[in-house]
Amino acid sequence: MENINHPLLHWIPYKLVEKDKNIYFEWVYLGDKKYVDPFFDETISKCKSHTYNSKPFKVVSTAKNLIEWSKELISVELKSLVFHVSRCGSTMLSQSLVTSSENIMISEAPIIDEILRSDNFGLDKKSTLMKSVLALLGQKRFPEQKNLIIKLDAWHIFSAGYLRSIFPKIPFALLYRNPIEILKSHQKMMGMHMVPNLLPSGIFGITVKEINEISFQQYGALVLEKYFQGFLEFYEGDQNVTILNFNEGMKNVVERFISFININYSSRELDKMYDRLKKYSKNGNTIFAGDLYIEEPLQIDFAKLNILHEKLNTNLLEYFARKN
Repeated sequence: MENINHPLLHWIPYKLVEKDKNIYFEWVYLGDKKYVDPFFDETISKCKSHTYNSKPFKVVSTAKNLIEWSKELISVELKSLVFHVSRCGSTMLSQSLVTSSENIMISEAPIIDEILRSDNFGLDKKSTLMKSVLALLGQKRFPEQKNLIIKLDAWHIFSAGYLRSIFPKIPFALLYRNPIEILKSHQKMMGMHMVPNLLPSGIFGITVKEINEISFQQYGALVLEKYFQGFLEFYEGDQNVTILNFNEGMKNVVERFISFININYSSRELDKMYDRLKKYSKNGNTIFAGDLYIEEPLQIDFAKLNILHEKLNTNLLEYFARKN
């Protein structure tokens, strides 16, 4: 393997630090760890105990260093960016895909969000940085690795047009679900993007006035409306995108995603992927027995959400009609 003797093998940038006008990247040594956990940060936490990561100093680099070093390592091919609306099976999709030793599956890496939201880089520099970071995350560390798949944060749908400008030929996938089920899941354990002001409301195109005029629960519905609208706008204007519906079954989602990104896995690899669907997305040791929701009804006006949801369903039906 070409990377085997390179000093950067198994080293990745994992955090962008912007402090007191100092801008740098922190690096971590992965050792033999693969990205098999439900989220990128979980894998990074497991790596912190490695000797190389336990020293009294941190390994850092400038953006310029990072860009230059990314050219020195062989990376696997980027196969897809996966967008989602949260609580819609995206973690189950990524956990299914990660069972194949051919895949490098990056799930919601904070460094991607940090670059996208940074104001310290011009668009050209930011684009180069994004490609360089993905190349380093997707470095070929093991001989069997062939494919890099990136699952983004839910709010990155608002950056889909910009990401398309960076990756003009890469398949984009949009995964969604019935909005009532999504918000019932958040009712049980709220994601940070569903809580007003934990993330800047401007990310979603939500004004302070709108926040002040609606209830706490309705805010989550408004965020979801913005996601659905973002999906519709991007889907209707892009030529290399597919739409996936959790409610048609996760096996269906996995099959259609694999077909869309055009990878021919062996029967053995496919069996492992489908078998993983029988377990909880965030706990591979527990059999999935279905979602459990709080009995308390949601105090939410679903009128706009239901209209957007139906439009997504219509687009999905039209997509299948074209393919058939």
